[in-house]
Amino acid sequence: MSGTSAIAPLREFVIAFGRLLDSGPDEPRILSEGGALLRTLVARDDWLPGAFAQPDPARYQQFLLHADSTERFSVVSFVWGPGQATPVHDHTVWGLIGILRGAEYSQGYAVGSDGRAQPQGEAVRLDAGEVEAVSPAIGDLHRVHNAHADRVSISIHVYGANIGAVRRHTYPNEGGRKPFVSGYSNALLPNLWDRSAEPRKPDPA
Repeated sequence: MSGTSAIAPLREFVIAFGRLLDSGPDEPRILSEGGALLRTLVARDDWLPGAFAQPDPARYQQFLLHADSTERFSVVSFVWGPGQATPVHDHTVWGLIGILRGAEYSQGYAVGSDGRAQPQGEAVRLDAGEVEAVSPAIGDLHRVHNAHADRVSISIHVYGANIGAVRRHTYPNEGGRKPFVSGYSNALLPNLWDRSAEPRKPDPA
């Protein structure tokens, strides 16, 4: 595929996810049915435009792909350079993470009685095609890093808000938490809605 037709899987995902939210689901259903939709999206790696898959040598990139008009959900591509990692952080809203390319580790944390975030259990490795959920209800603190020291990994995230504008927190080693708003790495969005190439195709003979 090429041009606007290549991004059709993302358009179909956005439409389906919007319809899911239109039905008024509770959070468990969002995570279950929305996770299945995301699993279908990341099962193929031929639709993400190159501009939203570019690593940066200094830090991971967070590219907005779509934000719902009422900010009910947003879709983001995270691009991880070799060995790149997040600090320990929260989300404050539900989220779904699907691996499109490469692999990443997600280490869960919980705040102890001393006010410091402590690892909980073993880090979970997510490979291409796999999906994980986070939320304040099921576990919201984690640290993520690229599983590969020699190549890029890309994950597609869906959040229950315009995540780049949400006031969240990091959890430094010395304890406590620090507020942050992530923003986005891109100033422009991919065009999901131009279907003009289809009507231009000649009718079959």
